[in-house]
Amino acid sequence: MESLEWNQQVNETVTNKLKLWQQLNNETPTAWVTELIQYLNSVGVELPSPEFAHLLVSQMCSENEKDHPSMWKFLHHALASRLIFPLQLLSLLSSKVFPRRYSHPHAYALFLPLLAQHAFNFHPIASIKCTNKIIKSVDSVFHFSETFKIQDVELGHVFILFFFSIFIALIDTTLNDWGIQVTFNERSCLVPTGDQYMVIDHNVTHNFKKGDYHEQIRKRNSITALEVLERLSETRKATILLQSVLLNMMLADVGSCTTLLRCNYRSCWIPFDIYMENAMDSRQIPIKSAIDVLKEGIKTLQIINQASWHETFLALWLSALRLVQRERDPPEGPIPHLEARLCMLLSIVPLAVLDVLRDDSEHNPSSVPVPVKSENRYEKQAVCGLMSSVQVLGQFSGLLCPPALVVDAANQAARKAASFIYNSMNEKDDSFTGIHANSNTKAGGNLRHLIVEACIARNLMDTSVYFWPGYVSTSVTSLSDSSPLEKSPWLTFMEGTPLNNSLINALTATPASSPAEIEKLYYIALNGSELERPAAAKILCGASLGRGWYIQEHVVHYVIKLLASPVPHSHSGTWGPLVDNTSMLSAVLRGASCVDTVHILSLHGVVPTVAASLLPLCEAFGSITPTPNSTGDEPSTSVYMAFSLAFLFLIRLWKFCRPPIDQCITEGGIAVGGLEYLLSLHNNWVMSSQDKLKNNQNLFDSASFKPVYIDSFPKLRALYCQYKSCVASTLSGISTGNSIHQTASVILSMIYQKMMTKGGISSSNSSSPSSNACSSLINSGEDALQRPMLPAWEVLEALPFVLEAILTACVHGRLSSRDLTTGLRDLVDFLPASLAAIIDYFSSEITRGVWKLVPMNGTDWPSPAAVLQSVESEIKAILTHVGVEVPNCSSGGSPVMLPLPMAALVSLSITFKLDKSLEYMHAITGAALENCASGCPWPSMPIIGSLWAQKVRRWHNFIVVSGSRSVFRHNNESVAQLVRSCFTSFLGILCGSTSNLTAECSVNGLLGSSITAPGACPFVAPGFLFLRSCRNIHNVQYLNDVIVGLVTEYSNELAGRRTSSGSSHLKFNEASISVAAQSVKEMATLGASLLCAAGGIQLVQELYKETIPTWLLSSRDLKRKNDSVVSYILEGYAIAYLLTLSGSIIWGVGTNLPSSKLSRRNRIIGVHLDFLAEVMERKISLSCNPITWKTYVCCLVGLIVSLAPTWVQEVKVETLRKLARGLSRWNEHELALSLLQRGGTAAMGALAELVNVIEFKHKKPCS
Repeated sequence: MESLEWNQQVNETVTNKLKLWQQLNNETPTAWVTELIQYLNSVGVELPSPEFAHLLVSQMCSENEKDHPSMWKFLHHALASRLIFPLQLLSLLSSKVFPRRYSHPHAYALFLPLLAQHAFNFHPIASIKCTNKIIKSVDSVFHFSETFKIQDVELGHVFILFFFSIFIALIDTTLNDWGIQVTFNERSCLVPTGDQYMVIDHNVTHNFKKGDYHEQIRKRNSITALEVLERLSETRKATILLQSVLLNMMLADVGSCTTLLRCNYRSCWIPFDIYMENAMDSRQIPIKSAIDVLKEGIKTLQIINQASWHETFLALWLSALRLVQRERDPPEGPIPHLEARLCMLLSIVPLAVLDVLRDDSEHNPSSVPVPVKSENRYEKQAVCGLMSSVQVLGQFSGLLCPPALVVDAANQAARKAASFIYNSMNEKDDSFTGIHANSNTKAGGNLRHLIVEACIARNLMDTSVYFWPGYVSTSVTSLSDSSPLEKSPWLTFMEGTPLNNSLINALTATPASSPAEIEKLYYIALNGSELERPAAAKILCGASLGRGWYIQEHVVHYVIKLLASPVPHSHSGTWGPLVDNTSMLSAVLRGASCVDTVHILSLHGVVPTVAASLLPLCEAFGSITPTPNSTGDEPSTSVYMAFSLAFLFLIRLWKFCRPPIDQCITEGGIAVGGLEYLLSLHNNWVMSSQDKLKNNQNLFDSASFKPVYIDSFPKLRALYCQYKSCVASTLSGISTGNSIHQTASVILSMIYQKMMTKGGISSSNSSSPSSNACSSLINSGEDALQRPMLPAWEVLEALPFVLEAILTACVHGRLSSRDLTTGLRDLVDFLPASLAAIIDYFSSEITRGVWKLVPMNGTDWPSPAAVLQSVESEIKAILTHVGVEVPNCSSGGSPVMLPLPMAALVSLSITFKLDKSLEYMHAITGAALENCASGCPWPSMPIIGSLWAQKVRRWHNFIVVSGSRSVFRHNNESVAQLVRSCFTSFLGILCGSTSNLTAECSVNGLLGSSITAPGACPFVAPGFLFLRSCRNIHNVQYLNDVIVGLVTEYSNELAGRRTSSGSSHLKFNEASISVAAQSVKEMATLGASLLCAAGGIQLVQELYKETIPTWLLSSRDLKRKNDSVVSYILEGYAIAYLLTLSGSIIWGVGTNLPSSKLSRRNRIIGVHLDFLAEVMERKISLSCNPITWKTYVCCLVGLIVSLAPTWVQEVKVETLRKLARGLSRWNEHELALSLLQRGGTAAMGALAELVNVIEFKHKKPCS
């Protein structure tokens, strides 16, 4: 029969039947239920009937209705026969019974047993219409959709939330009945509070007398409610339901999750060491702030390792100290040295810790504050952990010994503490015998003293730390004062002394001590006299920027403000104000272009802002037509020099010299590291800076910075487009008649005229069109001493045609190799920015491979023969030391050859003087030479290195180490061997290895205690060599397979040590399992760290989407040393941990991420879990061992649930449902429930279903 709606006729009939049954009272409730079901079936009403539940409750709880025990019996039978739905009935009754438990204590007494019996009675309903009615009915009572912000309420939602609300109501009512007034964050809507509590049923309850029957029932009800509460809470099902609310509701204070493993092992903090050392690579200028990276890393590793704040901060400090100590005896070369490493220790790490503490204070209100009586402030647990970690550093004396550069600064910090102690004691006791700090005293300062001062400068600590036992040497605090401290030049400056030469030199060499000093200097650089402005800019970019660690972030801020707002508002005109400030801007650009300084700026995360500030400078200075005085008289302040400094600085920041393959890595459709990407980051920062300033004291004044778009700079944009297209297309030669031809002719004329003044041009006859063009240009009549007055942009636009012409002339013998090199050098002397065009053009031609090889024989081109064999042998020794079998890289008896553009570029490079003022040129040239060498045969890098080693003998070790990196660009087997050596040096013997790398298995074994080991040959650690090579591996995706293979291989080897020979049975006890799991975790941590350092998000994304699924799907027919159950278990766990930690390092485990990064994380994790769900549903077949598969899934889900629960919330509910069903089939019920509990409110329905399925299985009798 077709279902009918509950209508008025049905309602009246059922009402009459209920009244009749109550009056007759001679039939059992079973008969009433049977008769009613027959009637409702006859009229086609669906069961259970939501309308009947409403009618029944309204009849029972009306004002005129008395408590009928028979009706309550009827309820029990109606629920058992599924005439009404238990959840709805209990919801409706609770809304009536709880508020009126005083006036109707008997009803409350009858309700409580009913609640105890049916609270967990939850069965799915076939009818969707009926289900929706019940949901609406329950929601009208409790208002779940409004309270918990649930848009689409499901039956599972109301079931879980009903139980939560009833549980809270029972607690509240019991406490109220006993007269206990307690305020909770969660209050039940069923229990009135305040005045409502006093007026409920006032007309009835005031008539109750002490000892009255109703009063006795009321007192007994509170005991019964407590018993019901105990009965409901003792079941596992109740725990699951309550936990799901705790984990997903906005009103819950979610604390830290329990964990599977707790780690205190130093090796599990290796991501800190690897990141810091990787950040020191001068060729990879970091774009993202190291402060932000470390902040996220600190929080992630603290959760992953389940460590205390003390353990986390101690590991961080030790990693930074090892980074500094590694620079003790470095190879000399054009790379960041000690200043950049000290910046990490004394500036970046304290600032990252400051951000962590700020976030912890904002996002963890449950932290218990600890009062500090001395200063009436509060320190939370993280702050206490920071303090204790720095105090414990005193036990690591080997890492605290200061390098020579900072010995004086460390002693000064120790003397400062001694003076403070002396003054403090004198205030308390005039008879105290102490000192004022004596500058001649050996204060015994170390790196901990510098760390403390850096923390005090950021208000992370106070001066009470000076009283730590042993912080200040007893000998220092017991000597008498013999001489005053030398007056600081900054004090002299702040007193108003004008900037003269001696003061300028002193201020440049001495770091400032306060932001006020830097601010005053900034305004002088901006508004001072013609002589003061460049002097102030020079000082600002001196020691204060490089070694002013306590205020370095302030110095960086003002340096960028000078670049972004270089002129006063009183100036007018288009480019005139910039020309007026050329000397000041040149001083800033020259100071900021040093290798160490560029790296310091990048660590502070200001590369995008610096790049955006350089664009208008490049556009302006490149568009100005110079005057003779602006090009030759004062080259350091000329328009050409200002343009060259700004332009070469800019192309270093956008990673101009990257190999072409690197430009395939994109983010949001933009090449990562490219100019558009930098501007995109800058603009995003500008738009979000106002919101950030409201929440914390950000140093950057957003009003000083505006969004910058490349289309606003047409000249720069045209050259940038030419740069991007240069590799893709060839030049067609110089076409006569256009402006570019005229400019190229003028430039060629200048080059050839200068050659003729030096003794003529070596040439031979040729009919080449380009050669004829060059010949005609020689006779153009230009004055040999006159340089063309052309805007820099026009020069750069014409240079590709000039370079093609002179290369072609050299090929056809009309221009000697020596003259070619001289011409290139003259071009760079004329416009230093020409170096960018030369590198761009030559690297493109090398990539094409169309030019002939030329002999490097010492006659035509410089010869490397004197040191080539030595360099090759040392490169081979370095590679052999790290376990890499070297291919035959020797040129043997064959002539040493290079492609013509490569020979020309390296010949040009060795003509540059080794002057610190030319670092801005050496930096880009060195990177270009190494990248260009990747387009040549293998011996090219030793040849290039040998030529430079002959020129700069003190760079020999640096050159040899750099040359050893080139073998890994294209050789996958060498890459695999190097990665294996990294595992061996860090973890110990792997698969029976007897390598000498196992002599020191630790962080020092992996990265080295120094960059190069002492001795004749500059040996380096395998991890250090990997970090300096990995970013230039062309087939970087191959690393995923290598690392996954080594992780599984090591797991198999580890199991072999733990099981008896020839036995496949598990031989582990609980202790050995814990040790094995810890070893697996260390190994997976190393693999994840190396993988993230090499390829970042690209490799991690491929690991989730391709590598691991392929690994699970493919059959690995390997020669396993151990085929035990243990080996498969450890293998699955290792891969699960590798995947989890890789994602954690890249994406973090929280939700405080940019929207683009958060959406990518959700998408990638969702794809991988979708794959697992399809396998669990048996829609995909696997080839791996079933034990490995089961262990992998269980461990992965367990790790995500415990360590990264926020990952689960954005996964599709259907995916979670499939995974939970599969886990439940494996009897992993707890894990399945935990997964759904973390799935957010959307997964509550699936959770409720699974709870009932599990309960049904447990109740089902054994067959």
